[in-house]
Amino acid sequence: MDDRDPASGCLHEKKKLPAFTWEVRANNRSYHMQFKKKFAFCLTKKKYAGNAIKTAKYNILTFLPLNLYEQFHRMANVYFVFVILLQTIPEISTLPWYTLLFPLSCLLTIRALRDLIDDIGRHQSDRNINNRPWYRQGEAQLGALFPLLSKADMLLLCSSEPSSLCYVETADIDGETNLKFRQALPVTHRELTSEGSVAAFDGEVTCEEPNSRMHSFTGTLQWRGETYSLDSERILLRGCKLRNTNFCYGLVIYAGFDSKIMRNCGKIKRKKTKLDRMMDRLVIIIFLVLLAMSLCLAIASGFWAKTFQEKHTYLSALYKHTAPAKQAFFSFWGFAILLSIIIPMSMYITFEFIYLVNSFFINWDLEMYYAVKDIPAKARSTSLNDQLGQIEYIFSDKTGTLTQNIMSFKKCCINGTVYGNFYCHRGEKMSDSNDVALLEAARRDSDPVLREFLRLLALCHTVMVEERGDQLVYQAASPDEEALVLAARDLGYVFLSRTQDTITISELGVKRTYEVLAMLDFNSDRKRMSVLVRDPQGTIRLYTKGADTVILERLRSRGPSETFTERALDRFAEETLRTLCLASKVVSEAEYCEWSRRHQEASILLQDRVWQLDSLYEEMEQNLELLGVTAIEDKLQDGVPETIQLLKLGNIKVWVLTGDKQETAMNIGYACKLLTDDMEILEEKESPWAPSLCAGHGRRPQPRVLSPKDKILHTGEVLMKKEGRLWQWLPCRGATDPQEQGSLVEKAFVDLATSCQAVICCRVTPKQKALIVQLVKKHKKVTTLAIGDGANDVNMIKTADIGVGISGLEGMQAVQCSDYALAQFSYLQRLLLVHGRWAYLRICKFLRYFFYKTFAGLMAQVWFAFHSGFTAQPLYEGWFLALYNVFYTAHPVLSVGILEQDVSAKKSLEFPELYAIGQQDELFNYRIFGVTLLHGVSTSLASFYIALWAFKDCVGSKVVGDYESFSVTVATSALLSVLVEVSTGLPFPMLISDASQNALTDPYVLLVVLLSLVVNTVPSLTVRSYHAITGRRSIQQVRALGRRMCL
Repeated sequence: MDDRDPASGCLHEKKKLPAFTWEVRANNRSYHMQFKKKFAFCLTKKKYAGNAIKTAKYNILTFLPLNLYEQFHRMANVYFVFVILLQTIPEISTLPWYTLLFPLSCLLTIRALRDLIDDIGRHQSDRNINNRPWYRQGEAQLGALFPLLSKADMLLLCSSEPSSLCYVETADIDGETNLKFRQALPVTHRELTSEGSVAAFDGEVTCEEPNSRMHSFTGTLQWRGETYSLDSERILLRGCKLRNTNFCYGLVIYAGFDSKIMRNCGKIKRKKTKLDRMMDRLVIIIFLVLLAMSLCLAIASGFWAKTFQEKHTYLSALYKHTAPAKQAFFSFWGFAILLSIIIPMSMYITFEFIYLVNSFFINWDLEMYYAVKDIPAKARSTSLNDQLGQIEYIFSDKTGTLTQNIMSFKKCCINGTVYGNFYCHRGEKMSDSNDVALLEAARRDSDPVLREFLRLLALCHTVMVEERGDQLVYQAASPDEEALVLAARDLGYVFLSRTQDTITISELGVKRTYEVLAMLDFNSDRKRMSVLVRDPQGTIRLYTKGADTVILERLRSRGPSETFTERALDRFAEETLRTLCLASKVVSEAEYCEWSRRHQEASILLQDRVWQLDSLYEEMEQNLELLGVTAIEDKLQDGVPETIQLLKLGNIKVWVLTGDKQETAMNIGYACKLLTDDMEILEEKESPWAPSLCAGHGRRPQPRVLSPKDKILHTGEVLMKKEGRLWQWLPCRGATDPQEQGSLVEKAFVDLATSCQAVICCRVTPKQKALIVQLVKKHKKVTTLAIGDGANDVNMIKTADIGVGISGLEGMQAVQCSDYALAQFSYLQRLLLVHGRWAYLRICKFLRYFFYKTFAGLMAQVWFAFHSGFTAQPLYEGWFLALYNVFYTAHPVLSVGILEQDVSAKKSLEFPELYAIGQQDELFNYRIFGVTLLHGVSTSLASFYIALWAFKDCVGSKVVGDYESFSVTVATSALLSVLVEVSTGLPFPMLISDASQNALTDPYVLLVVLLSLVVNTVPSLTVRSYHAITGRRSIQQVRALGRRMCL
């Protein structure tokens, strides 16, 4: 699915063939150094990358310019710099230039330090990875050979284990802690037996160019005149950890940023919340309104100056150098500076503090502390908290995120008999009568079908075994395979050992060795795996296990036993168990010889190798005889179904993006209650007819056409190509331009998927996960969250608006690239429904109150201009302007931004429907901003004109009727109105001058202040009292209760 990014244009009609132009010669560094490639204009760089990686954004030279460039993407910062430049011009300056420069410098410094600390962490992580001594990282070059696992994609040549096996753990790549094995070619295993022979190795690998396809590799090794086939089973990917292997030698194929895992890692993106983007737009709107007001006041100033000069000709000497137009020009810039405080710098500094404190609340929450592993929740980003309250789509990994990756073998059906609930993970027995019956039947060894069933469990797998003392320890690539092998062991069929060519098992105490003739691997298209073996008697048998949908259609015949088995499959599926069908057949010697010859020819092809091998596998896996069915339970993490249900009640859609096969993903979907039996399955992959989608799961309710879009099960392989019937039905058929056609395909897919209640995408690569997130963001303009635990989730986490990493035993790469780190998926409900909703509520109320108090206190400057000759003379003293936002009114709004709670955490989880207010931007939007603006303007009008009316023709008892006393009266009236409105009378300290003290001790002035306070606050208090008396609920409470009643 890597042919082209969905977001970049048209999707290819045919799968693009990979270019096999990547050549690697062992022990020949000079050969690779001669190749160059163009990367910008006429500049070139080495074609083969070094192995050092760099994920940090800055270095010593780029930090200052790049960070400033990023910070000045905020429109507010650009606005403040513009005002500072105006203040440096003496002719138009009304305030000292340093009064705004100092807080701006503080704000830029605080944000720069935060970014610097984050980037230092990335530098440290890069150094730790690049300088790990046991990886010998710095020396890894193309064609280099290593006795230990290099941090590069390598071809395994030989190892210390028999048959040159190599056990690797891929937790840092896919989150799976189960050991997997890789095996060297037989020829390199035989020939490379010493360091000298490895140093003399001169093989040449020809393979595909570096790409992001994690699960595939196609190439050939040419050595000593022979050509050998290479596939992904011979490759050790970057990020694998060597386990249970003393040493191994490998040939570096892809190094550094050419490695597959690095190709799947997206760039670090600077994330901004919806409120951040809205604030940028509001700053532009306010600035334009400010300029319009300044222009109107400047024009009025020009007319006033002209009228004044005409009326008072005896003062003409004072104005002979000041024309009305010049007066208007200077007044325009003077008003622009004077009114610039309407966008206060202190709001952004307070923003940072509120975000920081709310992040601490997340870190300190004991309800999200995982005591088992001593892992607390961690807010790694301090600027995205409010966006946690606006999530609409969650994209989740499966393995290690939803599940514990622990399998339990629960039931099976053999030859028409169902046995159930008997074997747990690692063979722990549970009391059940059927358990005894199956054990007795296995020991009697009288049923040939049961014997072949158990033999298949012991032979048809990729499990490796290790002897530790007297015990056999199994290492499986997948936990379900381990569960099946353990079940066979406890029933008397013990897997003992394997080599490249043989598998040895013990059948009821009798040791038997089977020759492995071919291993027919599993893939998402085949949905099955097979092993072709020759038993000790010389008979060739094929053992196959796979999904019921593919096994049942390949049976030789169907009888009563097959019919009963199908009914058992339905019953197992209803219990959300993972089912596998087991079948076998006898292969003649002549048939095998012919098939083996063609298989060898196909295995060394470079072009169409996979297609040729699949055709041969399909040919062999026909006319099978059904042996039985197994049913396995995948253990979910605690609280996953309940969490998903709460999130769905909160109007959050959950998508599961996994690299697992379709059946596994579906079963997990049912187990975690993401999917329910009353939903209709829509599967895109195998549409037999244009507008319809075929069955998603053979044993579930059968889906039909696209009409009821309840859920869609979508496989990664078809997302990037239009070979599926669905793309032929989509409206892009009428488009002629490739770019337009691709965009229509994308939009049609997103429209279909988002209309469903749940979506599962299986067999997707890490890059595809990110592309799906990108598509939904692009076409739906929604807020997204991605959660995962492995390196394969890093790109998705970076692409989503919010990235959450699951920390634990599965590696820390996802956590290191995330915005928030949790120990369990179930903690997501508290992170979003409690902390996210509270943070959104607090920030929205903070913004509303901050804008209100700013307009209420400072818009009086505009009204004063109408009575001061439009001269841009400040109404307030400088100390009041400096302290109004940072001291007088800071405490109430800061308390709201940090401590506000409309309901308790318990009620937030009890009524998840309350979460919808954030998704719909109900608490702060353009309408609410407009209402806040009008409210503030009305408060300023009342405060100013009541004081003006009182001071117009009379003075107080102490003869306080001067300009400064009037200013103090207006300021005090507005200030008290704001405090009562915001905090209903919180006590506050106030600094006053001598003139202020004279004014505020005059009874007449105090009566004026009281009158303004009553006029400003009584209307809003009356509305609140009415709502409280009549029991009127808030809009979010009404919606929550309405939805709960509907449910």
